[in-house]
Parts: sequence; structure tokens; C-alpha cells
Amino acid sequence: MSLSPVSGSRRRWPHALAWAALTALILVTAAHLATRPPAMPAFDEVRADWRPSEAWLYDREGQLLDSQRVNFEHRRLAWVPLKDISPALRDAVVQSEDRRFWSHGGVDWLAVASAVRARMMVGGSSYHSRGASTLAMQLAAFLDPSLAQPGQRDWRKKIRQMRAARFLASRWSHEQMLEAYFNLLPLRGEVQGVGAGAQSLFGKAPVNLNRTDAALFAGLLPNPAADAKTLSKRACRVARERDCAAIRAAAAALVSGEQAARFDPALAPHLAVRLLDEPGKRVISTIDRRIQAAAIVALRRQLAQLGSDRVRDGAVVVLDNSTGEVLAYVGGVGLKSTAAAVDGANARRQAGSTLKPHLYAQVIEQGWLTAASILDDSPVQLDTASGLYVPKNYDRSFKGPVSVRHALASSLNVPAVRALVIDDVQQFRDRLWALGYHGLVEDGEYYGFSLALGSAEVSLVEQANAFRSFANQGRWAPVHFLRGERTDAPRQIVSPAAAFIVGDILADAAARSDAFGADSALRLPFWAAAKTGTSKGMRDNWCIGWSDRFTVAVWVGNLEGDSMRAVSGTSGAAPVWRDVMLALHASRPGKAPVMPAGVEARRIALPGTREPPRREYFLRGTAQSEMAAAAQTARRPRITSPVSGSVYALDPDIPIDRQRLAVTVSGATTGYRLILDKATLGDADVGQQILPRPGIHMLTLVDPGGRAMDRVRFTVR
Repeated sequence: MSLSPVSGSRRRWPHALAWAALTALILVTAAHLATRPPAMPAFDEVRADWRPSEAWLYDREGQLLDSQRVNFEHRRLAWVPLKDISPALRDAVVQSEDRRFWSHGGVDWLAVASAVRARMMVGGSSYHSRGASTLAMQLAAFLDPSLAQPGQRDWRKKIRQMRAARFLASRWSHEQMLEAYFNLLPLRGEVQGVGAGAQSLFGKAPVNLNRTDAALFAGLLPNPAADAKTLSKRACRVARERDCAAIRAAAAALVSGEQAARFDPALAPHLAVRLLDEPGKRVISTIDRRIQAAAIVALRRQLAQLGSDRVRDGAVVVLDNSTGEVLAYVGGVGLKSTAAAVDGANARRQAGSTLKPHLYAQVIEQGWLTAASILDDSPVQLDTASGLYVPKNYDRSFKGPVSVRHALASSLNVPAVRALVIDDVQQFRDRLWALGYHGLVEDGEYYGFSLALGSAEVSLVEQANAFRSFANQGRWAPVHFLRGERTDAPRQIVSPAAAFIVGDILADAAARSDAFGADSALRLPFWAAAKTGTSKGMRDNWCIGWSDRFTVAVWVGNLEGDSMRAVSGTSGAAPVWRDVMLALHASRPGKAPVMPAGVEARRIALPGTREPPRREYFLRGTAQSEMAAAAQTARRPRITSPVSGSVYALDPDIPIDRQRLAVTVSGATTGYRLILDKATLGDADVGQQILPRPGIHMLTLVDPGGRAMDRVRFTVR
């Protein structure tokens, strides 16, 4: 018996249903797998992983001094809790972006349906994402950028985003989602998060944003790069204002960026660069905000008065003498600087005459000189390995016999070089290294006698701390930038007696009056010691000095290395030093130091000099009642011309007998003879002349007994 067709089809029907169900299951499984969202982190994990792009520098009282950008991928500030975001801003963003945020579970199905209907009605192919995208969906894209890759807004991407949003809504509270949204959202330019956005766009903290600010903030979200006209239209819709004049003005200001960066006091940008090296780092420094501000004002005023055609840059450092804490650190003040980012307080520049106090302290300490010793300020030539060294004074004149007090106070160059000859270049270099001048990495021979005049390069911080040792009776210890930092035990570098005597010299207005005048910027209404210096070519100008409580160091110059114009120690750096010192001692004048043991005072006369009798300080056991320059007859005769190492060139257009070279000899030379290349030239006291011939020549001065007393080598070409 055969089966009918009807019964056969009935038997195939369950098979078809099974295949259809299997196919549907496969398709659903494939769709589920294809739209599976990436794993979403927990709220606590997101917040813990947040790293600001900034680091912050605070003064000694915990007030913000400056901030420094450390991470340049995004500009972020600290995580902002929801309670620190103004209610006006929260309401404006929720109303404009996701008005049913508080009631749905991550996806607003009503908004989705509306968006689908709108798409079908217009027949477009694009998906109106902002219309259906909830805050939770946007947050999911912030957490995993693969959910928001440009050009991939297909249905699979959107379903993945919706599923991720539903997962977030099931694990996070609405408050947590809103807080994370505000901190992760991208804003104009590289700004990320409400903290950086409120500061850079409005110059306010998030808690202080008003209704107009909130409307503009919400208006930026669809397109953070919108122009002022587009932004103001959106903000007006958010604010539901009829008169939008105020919003239009605020939008124009926001787009122009004129309100940016008002939050940062920017009082110590160079120190911030020096101390802040990690994102989110918060450093409490030793800086005193009042002193820092006073130093900035003093430096800015002086540079403005001098004018950028004369000098463009400057720096100030203030130290607490007892603790070594840096109370002010001004690396520059901008104005018309062409290298404003360079830290003038940390840059090494040529020291000029500022190293002389350390030299004199060393020779006084050794007992080789006293403050009353006589040095000859007259022309001198020193034959060195690199050639002839001929030091000159700042004013190109010579003062003759001068005391050490007068030579140091008036910053005379030739006596300082003579003092270094008495000392030793290597020994002086080692003393400077011990005082913290760690840019002097070569040995003494490398620097030569020019080290007495500051040929080495030093930083302003090194200068301040080295001079601080004078205020601390010759004890040196490193400076401190961080509040509460452990203090190292000080090391005795200069003897207390020598430190006291040098300080007394540098506080003596009468001793420096010849060079600086009776009433220069160095003279204060209380005790203070100071030393100025100007480097070769007028490139650097220094003034470093101390009172009983503070050491102040000032540098002015041009960071690009070009010379200043008509700027000296007392007209460049000294006025800044004076203003800062007066501000520091406004409530209590500085006091003179107490004379230490090992120092005695004695009335002394200085015949043969221009200096009147005075009361002088000596190391105990070295005091004298009279100090006179040696008479000419008592001085050892020497050849003063030609100078050893000189090179002379014959002119072929001038007759040879018209090109004789005169020989001059100083001192009592009766009975002395001159010998040129082993041949007798004649008596030394009758003014001999040399008829030069090309070659290297040796001229020797011998005494009546035939002993060589001086010898010079010169070349004729």
C-alpha cells in the first residue's frame, strides 16, 4: 500500500522546523558573538587608574605656586568627584545628552525607536548616533575606544556599545557612571575631563561653573571644535534662553581662549620644571610665597627700567641662612626675553669678580695676607702655558699700592691676580669645589690665573650657597628645595675668622666708595655684605650678598649670550638685590655679626697709600700697627718691557734702524746689566734699545754679582 503525498509532507514538516530552528539558533549565536562587547572595568578600577597629566608645586604653607605638564598625550587634572561638579553643569549635560538617564538601564529604548523612525522617514543611510546614544553608551566608548572608532558606525558597532552600556548600568550606580563620564569625556583640543576643561575653558573650578558656563560646556559635547556661532546656538537651546547675547559673548571668549590658564598662579615655572617629573606629583617646596612674589616684582621692575635693548633676562635666589631652605627661586620673568623657558637660576654663566671673596678668604685664612696687607695695583704680565696673561681693571686704570680691604671692596683685578699668585691656582680651584661650585670639573692649570677674575662658569644657586657659608661662619651645607627634607651636617670650609673679615670688608661702604660711590645700591640702612661681578664681554652681571638671616643672589644678562649695553654691577643686578633685601628686612633690620674668637682689632696706619688710618681686623697673632708699601729701592728689579711671551713683527716698509725696541726695567738697577742672547747689551739703568732681528730672543737682567734676577723671552718676526 503506497503513502499519499499529504502524509509525506506531514513527515517532512518537523524536519524543516528543526532545520529552521537550528539555523535561527546559529544566526542568533553568531549575532551574539559578533556583537559581544569588550570587557568593562569596575568603577573603582577606572578611578584608581586615573593619572593626571599635570604635577603641582606648592609653597611652604601648602598654597599652589605652579603646575607643570608632564604627560603630553592628554591634558588632565585630578579626578573630580561628582559632588565637586556644579549642579547646573550636571543638569545641563544630562538634559542635553540623555534626559532619561536616571530612569533607564543603560539604553534609552524610546530614543532608539525615535532614531530608527527618523532614519526610515528620511531614507538616509546614516545613524543619528547622538540622538540615541546615552551617557552610559558614550562612557563605554570612553572606556574602550574600539567602540567609537571613526567610520565604523554600523549596527554591529552600535549593538556592542548598547550591550556594554547595559553591563555598566547593571554593575555601576548612576552616580558612578555620571562621575566617570565627566572625568573621561574629551573636550576642546587635547583637554580631557571636567577638571581640565573647566580650568582651560572658563578659568574656574568645576564646582563654580554657572548656568551660562554649563550651557556652553554642554553645547561643546557634540562637537568640541565648534566655532563660536555654532556653539552659541547649541548653548542657547540648552539654556532655553530667549536673549542669547550673554551666551554669544561668552562663546566668543571661550573659543578665543582668553580665559584659559587663569587657575594657575604661575609663580615658579622654572622651579616646577626642576622638581616636577611625574604625572600627579604634588611637591611641597620651601618657597615662601611672599618672598617669591617680592623677588618677581623687583626683577620685573628692574628689567623693565633697563629696557630689552640693554638686557632681557634675570634670575633671583633667596636662601635662609640657618636652614639652607630656598625661600625664592625666580628663573626668569619673561617680559621680552627670547629664551624665557631657560632657567636663569640654574644655568651656568661666567662668574666675573664674584669669586674674589673666596680667594681672599683663603689667603687670609692661611696667614699669607691680612686685610691691611699692601698689594700693588700696577700693570703685570704673567707668562702662562697658553700665552701671555695681562689682567686689567674694570676702569682700565691702576691705583698703585692698595690694601687688601680696598682691593676686594673696590673689586680691583690686578691685586686679585697677585693674591692668586701668592695662593695657588689648584688650591683655589679645590676651595671653590668644596664650596659647591661643581661646574669646575677641570684642574687648576686649565683655568690659570684668570680664575681669580671669575673665568669659570657657575650657577646662581651655587653662588648663593657659597656666599651663605660666609654668613654661617665658614660652614657649608647643601640647599633644600623640599619642605621637611633632611638637613645634612654642615662642613667647615672657611675659618670663622676669615669669613668674618671678608664679610666686614664687603659690608664696608667707605672701602668701596672709590669704585662704586658713597651711596650705591649696595648700601642698606642695616648691616649687609655684598659683592658684584661682571663677566667678560658684559654678558653676565651678578650681585650676591647676605645679612644675618638671608642670602640673596641676583643675575641679569641675556640668556642667548649676547652682551648687555651700558649695564654694570651696581646698575644691573644690585638694585634688584637691594629691593629684595629691603623687603626681607621690612619688619626687622639685619644685625652685624659678632666678632669670633681668633680675630683681634687694631688701629693701623698705611703710609705710602691713599688710605687713611683705620681700625682693622686681623687673625690673632698677625696684627700690626703700620703697613706700608715697599719702597722702590727695596723692590727686586725686573724687566717690564718687553713682556715675556710677546711677539713683535718688523715692518718691511720702515727702515730697520727706526724699529728699535726699548727696554725698561723697574726698581733700583745701579750696577745691573742686560744680556741679550748671551751677549751683553749694556747697563740696565741707562735705557737700552734693541735692534731686533727675526727669531726667538732671551733678555736677562743680572745683578752686579752676575746672578740672573729676571728673564724674558720674546719673538721677532
